[in-house]
Amino acid sequence: MLDFELILVALLACLSAVVLKSVWKHRSLQGKLPPGPTPLPFLGNYLQLEKNEMYNSLVKMSRHYGPVFTIHLGTRRVVVLYGYNAVKEALVDQAKEFSGRGQQATFDHLFKGYGVAFSNGECTKQLKHFCLSTLREFAVGKPSIEERIQEEASFLIGALRSTHGAFIDPTIYLNKTVSNIISSILFGDRFDYEDKEFSSALRMIGEIMNFASSPTGQLFEIFHSVMKYLPGPQQQAFKNMQGLEHFIAKKVEQNQRTLDPSSPQNFIHYFLIRMQEEKNNPNTEFYMKNLVMTTLDLFFSGSKTISLTLCFGFLQIIRHPDVEAKVHEEIDRVIGRHRQPKFEDRTKMPYTEAVIREIQRYSNIGPMGLTHRVTKDTMFRDFFLPKGTDVICMLGSLLNDPKFFSAPEDFNPQHFLDDQGQLKRIDAYVPFSMGKRSCLGKGLATMELFLLFTTIMQNFHFKCPLETQDIKMSSKPQGFTRVTPNFTMGFLPR
Repeated sequence: MLDFELILVALLACLSAVVLKSVWKHRSLQGKLPPGPTPLPFLGNYLQLEKNEMYNSLVKMSRHYGPVFTIHLGTRRVVVLYGYNAVKEALVDQAKEFSGRGQQATFDHLFKGYGVAFSNGECTKQLKHFCLSTLREFAVGKPSIEERIQEEASFLIGALRSTHGAFIDPTIYLNKTVSNIISSILFGDRFDYEDKEFSSALRMIGEIMNFASSPTGQLFEIFHSVMKYLPGPQQQAFKNMQGLEHFIAKKVEQNQRTLDPSSPQNFIHYFLIRMQEEKNNPNTEFYMKNLVMTTLDLFFSGSKTISLTLCFGFLQIIRHPDVEAKVHEEIDRVIGRHRQPKFEDRTKMPYTEAVIREIQRYSNIGPMGLTHRVTKDTMFRDFFLPKGTDVICMLGSLLNDPKFFSAPEDFNPQHFLDDQGQLKRIDAYVPFSMGKRSCLGKGLATMELFLLFTTIMQNFHFKCPLETQDIKMSSKPQGFTRVTPNFTMGFLPR
């Protein structure tokens, strides 16, 4: 009995110490940090957030506290930047200070600081430079990236024609198409659409994305230190992550056997060659763990974002038949119905390009971006941000800013066209973020979006089982990420 009482007293003492430390730390920084709601010990500002609408909760807070404010997600202090000026000042004007990668609990559980997207410091610098230079090699190689996209677009058109206009879930086809493009770059080959291992990998990616955008996923971002030990959907997400790591490790092993250092055929080959070149460098970032995780970074991001954007786009085309008609007219006039679209056609097709940009703006796939982190003690707008402070940049606030877009709640390609019908530059159009941690695959993504969208539109009309006015598609993001609603549509050959 005495032992139990001593343990209880010790636990209460520890608990009290943690609470006092939290309160003291908050008060010691009060007046220096940006303003924000007062946090509770352990819970932070959790009770003040809408669990199903994390993004919208922060939008509402910005109206009260301004474009720079502080919230506490559990015990984690986060500074939120809202609007073009605040985000640009941080990511561009003070790019070095805001170049760290902050906590992304769902993905940190897998990557643990390895790879290019979720790492920091020298690791990020070296791997990002390597990825960009390697992608440039593929851009001018044989086959080039454009040729790889065109080839996969042809497979997609064949698959859609085989549906004979039946109502289908387009995400299944688009996920496989987009994933095959990045797979051809990473692994040197594409997968058959019926390949079970490929389908399993895409299913795992989809389930992870669904978890990250769900209320439970948002809860995990806040209380991951406890929830990672508890039963729940997060445990299935962990299994899916392990499954993806195994999938990539297997592809790396296969490519080790096919490597010819004099003639690399894919991204993995280039990385393996660099590993060999730096095998005697004790500070190298080119080793097996980083190879697997960097490849997984690229496969994950390259498999989902573009297909999600296209799905949102198709919903909008169905809802706006006048837009569909104008795109068809421009495609027929510039490309015709028989020649495959080329990326160079983009400069002659301002309306189609405006539609694609409006799809990206309106779909708002990553409304909160990936979390940043200040790399040293930083002064920002007269506020003090201690080194290691996480920063959420509300990219959705730029894409929906009425100062840049006349009717942000409406889908309207005219947002991107001037009075002469030509494309105009809009500074707040940042679907790939900005600054040092902007998406390194934005060049590839831009080419994919144009070629896939125009090829599909060149070949098909769209139909939907619902009346146009019954198609529901909220423009409000769900949380840290956004996913398309479940829907079906038919592809009718033109």
